[in-house]
Amino acid sequence: MALTKNERRIRIKNRIRKVVSGTETRPRLAVFRSNKEIYAQIVDDVTGKTLAAASSRDKDIAKSEGNKTEIAALVGKSVAEKAKKAGVDTISFDRGGYLYHGRVKSLAEGAREAGLKF
Repeated sequence: MALTKNERRIRIKNRIRKVVSGTETRPRLAVFRSNKEIYAQIVDDVTGKTLAAASSRDKDIAKSEGNKTEIAALVGKSVAEKAKKAGVDTISFDRGGYLYHGRVKSLAEGAREAGLKF
């Protein structure tokens, strides 16, 4: 029987997570994308703590006009600024099983513009 889209994404996500994990010096930028919103968080997997998080539901981002790709770039900039405040400048990117395309790519480019290295 064929896999559903979500089952396929979860398999890809598990394959990625075997390789990508966040440490104290290089935490992981995890992305979750729903049909309407996009979420990003910077995670230290060793201690199991979220160091910074941002989403398209945040008040300052939700007010902004634009399509979903433009809003994803704002989320990337926001999470990068919060990460800088937490003392993080280098991360490893976890696309969460999604293709590096569209909103996920836009979020990553927004985070790079704000100064994160990955």
